[in-house]
Amino acid sequence: MIALVTGASRGIGAAIARQLAAQGHTVLAHCCRNRERAEQLAAEIGGAVYVADMGSTAEIDRMAEEILRTYGGVDILVNNAGIALEGLYQSVSDGDARRLFAVNIEGAMHCTKRLLPAMIAKHYGRIINISSVWGEVGAACEVHYSATKAAIIGFTKALAKEVAPSGITVNCVAPGVIDTDMNRIYDAETMAQLAAETPVGRIGTPEEVADAVCFFAGKNAGFITAQVLGINGGFGI
Repeated sequence: MIALVTGASRGIGAAIARQLAAQGHTVLAHCCRNRERAEQLAAEIGGAVYVADMGSTAEIDRMAEEILRTYGGVDILVNNAGIALEGLYQSVSDGDARRLFAVNIEGAMHCTKRLLPAMIAKHYGRIINISSVWGEVGAACEVHYSATKAAIIGFTKALAKEVAPSGITVNCVAPGVIDTDMNRIYDAETMAQLAAETPVGRIGTPEEVADAVCFFAGKNAGFITAQVLGINGGFGI
């Protein structure tokens, strides 16, 4: 099967790409700026690299057209690409807010829209969206980010209902505090505090998130759709 993982050059995306490839899928690794890292990953797993700014519908269109022309579509779509934004709500600029929404939710929705018709034609597809625990419970000083991740959950549930008759499942993974580059905006003291606030007593790994994604992508999840699975060690409950 063909799998597209957006934001696959590092962190959670790279872990997902590796695990899908280990399960025998052909993985298309998307990146925006870290092409060198994406190419290293593709060489490691025997996949291909696609470069596009997920905040640009034109670039998403170009990427989707190339994928459709080369592979006829994808069987598995993992909408993982995202950016973070921290700051007091009233201090975030309008431009930064628009960029965040363009990448985190509009990009995922547009990429799905372009690749969905081929799934419908095959009467098969697995779409897995990556949200966040902040999309479930919200976070002070990350209001815009929390809003985009909450939107991902709403997108997941609504689309799942719409495409279920076409043999397509749509599910969501909501990571808690994970050891990734994105969370390195926090200092060591904050990360230690977050670990202490996590009931299992530690930070999660990208591989643990990838396990959940691969479950939703697999044959044993064919009767599961519109679900949000928290990979959070109990954080936020």
